[in-house]
Amino acid sequence: MGASLPPKEANLFKLIVGKMKSYETKQYKKGLKAADAILKKFPDHGETLSMKGLTLNCMDRKSEAYELVRLGLKNDLKSHVCWHVYGLLYRSDREYREAIKCYRNALKIDPDNIEILRDLSLLQAAQMRDLTGFVETRQQLLTLKPNHRMNWIGFAVAHHLNSNGAKAIEILEAYEGTLEDDYPPENERCEHGEMLLYKISLLEECGFIERAYEELRKKEFKIVDKLTLKEQLVSLFVKLNHLEEGEKLYRALLSMNPDNYRYYEGLQKCVGLFSEDGLYSPDEIDQLDALYKSIGQEYRWSSAVKRIPLDFLQGEKFREAADNYIRPLLTKGVPSLFSDLSPLYDHPCKADILEQLILELEHSVRTTGGYPGRMVFCYWKKKSPHQHLCGLCFYWLRDFMLVQHYDRRGLYDTALTKIDEAMEHTPTVIDLYSVKGRILKHAGDLEAAAALADEARCMDLADRYINSECVKRMLQADQVALAEKTAVLFTKDGDQHNNLHDMQCMWYELASGESYFRQGDLGRALKKFLAVEKHYADITEDQFDFHSYCLRKMTLRAYVEMLKFQDRLHSHVYFRKAASGAIRCYIKLYDSPSKSAAEEEDEMSRLPPSQKKKMRQKQRKAEARAKKEAEGKNEETSASGVSKSGKRHVKPVDPDPHGEKLLQVEDPLLEATKYLKLLQKNSPDSLETHLQSFEVNMRKQKILLAFQAVKQLLRLDAENPDSHRCLIRFFHKVGSMAAPVTDTDKLISSVLEAERPSFRFSRTMLIFLLCCCDQLHGKSLIETNISFLEKHKDSLIHRAAAAEMLFVLKPDKKAEAIKLIEDSNNNLVSTKWRLKDCIAVHKLLGTVLIDCDAASRWKLRCAEYFPCSTYFEGRSSSAISKSSEHHICRNSENGGANYTADENAGSLASNGKLEAFKNLAI
Repeated sequence: MGASLPPKEANLFKLIVGKMKSYETKQYKKGLKAADAILKKFPDHGETLSMKGLTLNCMDRKSEAYELVRLGLKNDLKSHVCWHVYGLLYRSDREYREAIKCYRNALKIDPDNIEILRDLSLLQAAQMRDLTGFVETRQQLLTLKPNHRMNWIGFAVAHHLNSNGAKAIEILEAYEGTLEDDYPPENERCEHGEMLLYKISLLEECGFIERAYEELRKKEFKIVDKLTLKEQLVSLFVKLNHLEEGEKLYRALLSMNPDNYRYYEGLQKCVGLFSEDGLYSPDEIDQLDALYKSIGQEYRWSSAVKRIPLDFLQGEKFREAADNYIRPLLTKGVPSLFSDLSPLYDHPCKADILEQLILELEHSVRTTGGYPGRMVFCYWKKKSPHQHLCGLCFYWLRDFMLVQHYDRRGLYDTALTKIDEAMEHTPTVIDLYSVKGRILKHAGDLEAAAALADEARCMDLADRYINSECVKRMLQADQVALAEKTAVLFTKDGDQHNNLHDMQCMWYELASGESYFRQGDLGRALKKFLAVEKHYADITEDQFDFHSYCLRKMTLRAYVEMLKFQDRLHSHVYFRKAASGAIRCYIKLYDSPSKSAAEEEDEMSRLPPSQKKKMRQKQRKAEARAKKEAEGKNEETSASGVSKSGKRHVKPVDPDPHGEKLLQVEDPLLEATKYLKLLQKNSPDSLETHLQSFEVNMRKQKILLAFQAVKQLLRLDAENPDSHRCLIRFFHKVGSMAAPVTDTDKLISSVLEAERPSFRFSRTMLIFLLCCCDQLHGKSLIETNISFLEKHKDSLIHRAAAAEMLFVLKPDKKAEAIKLIEDSNNNLVSTKWRLKDCIAVHKLLGTVLIDCDAASRWKLRCAEYFPCSTYFEGRSSSAISKSSEHHICRNSENGGANYTADENAGSLASNGKLEAFKNLAI
């Protein structure tokens, strides 16, 4: 390392690569100055060139950095420093495979280099999950430095991650054998205790329960974390079937934290009263009720001991327990009370009991001034010190509990009436506006919901949560420009939405992407969805910093959990939504590709001179408008980029702010497949994953892959209307295919024939593979569609699916398909219809069945069921300028041909402000 340099230059080189590396301490100018001084006399010194390139890479001068590093490697191909630096360069750009190749080349030259081995092990464990290579590298590090604790622990963790827990236990025991009896010293007790807990958890994971229990008892005095020790011990008690000891220890843990739900679950297991599905016999319910009553006598202040019984109690006992739970929280005015009770509404009987209870409490407080069954003064007629408290209970019951109850049960008119009474009485309560906005959102009036959320925000400009809720409502109402201006009020230095990207504000990006997608602006929608995908790549990269730290600080249990979390990171709901949104954009782009410049010019040349002139004027105005917007944003960025100290922070300019380059892909389905593979790997139990797999592969003519998607859909939910659609479409497609001629077609046919026995889920579905005769195949599909309809004749969405498939199979039966949908009213109760289902049916009538008259009739009917819906223009909804069937029946170009940012911003100038809705009757 710099050995070929004279002493003076060698000392300068040590400033760059010594213990205090200039590039690690961010002394980049100092490092460049030292490198230039060496290169002035020795311009071909490879290691100096490489280190200068690494320093430039830290200064975001990547092109120069790669050029210098490659030149340095060319001048000194046998230098481990040059190869190591080249690997670090690749690692910084997330080219992990290339980085590992460079590290291995460096190790061929210097096989015992600790630093290179450590960097290689981090890449193997963290980014590539090359666990076999990770084990080998950690073994080599342990061989080179056996007196270093971190190497022993790293070797054990490597075997644990490589599914060899028994070997990891042996390594930990061998490490303990090197320690003295009085180990650890006082300053290392925490780290050593963590190592012991890790070893015990490893023994438990490997099934050595008795050994884990003996080890825990033997080393108990060396473990500092006594709470984790007790939790580990009680877990071993349960697995060893020592239920009496487990019960005692769980009760001891409850004395420390009586609101921990896991302790109650463990206690139920110890007394033999636990069920995974939450279903209990009457005797078990009585025993559980007695158990929780006895615990409740001991911990009267605990909320969990009163809330948990509501999940398993039934009938009058549930009513009594719910009454006892609700009253004190109502008296205190706890805002989250209804959210706490909301899961109980999944049980219809409990929902009815809660309604009766809330109405009874509200009536009693309103008429007598107190809860029923209590002797109190009538505080509405006589002054009392407790008058304010009782009044608070009444308004809390009426304004929050009762209103949210009606909203949860879909009684929006009643909920709006109640909330209006509350707002008239107390117009300064911010929560009332938020609750009313939520009700209007559920009722379908998104514009009015956004207006109310904005008024709530204006009542408390310092509340970030209310601001975020307002932004969310605006995005749901497709008011993207206004939502962006509102969101940046809480960003650093008032910076624009780039700061939201830096903050990884994924809910905002997902909501923006969905809004742009609804408006047909595929470029911006894709940009938002792919931004979320980049956040997950950043999260994966961020784990790199924890590997050395966790091994050094001995936080081994948390470290292993973190690695397991990283392995399932892409199964997170936000990533699933982003990937799904990107796939939808690419599918839409494939179905209706944007026109090229040559095609647009050709269309322009065919227009009459007068229209051509108007079009050119319109284009010039749009370009001028976009230029003006860009200049305005640059001015805002320049103003916000100046800190208090006067220094200017220059941020990179987005070269593609509207996502236009993202739309210029040669094969949209190929791009969609990249994200589809991630979903199939990480979210295989999601119905949407296989729905999109079917759509993509049908367009790619990948019959077997589409068939695989159909099988997965039927595995997950064979009765889902989307599964039925895919099934009928697939076999209709197969039935319309010509007889197999090529080897590929014959192979597909043989696979389908071989898969015939696997369709055992339905008798009628076996007919599908009998494709010998097209006529017979068509008949069997019709029969299956009828059978599906008969089975789900009381469901609107299932009837719509059956009608759509009838039209697909028999286009001449369009009138019958429409009648099938319109007759739904004869079999269904209108209150059970969901707004989003009715909107989907309206779109089906307008775009698939292409009958605007039927769509108009459906719209009028739904406007009665959903009077607040702006989509159906209900009598109580906000006024909108464009009718929904105009939006449905028009054939617009994808990619935002009918959408411009300036027009949107102009139309939203008054949206989100209550003044725009003063004349509305809501």
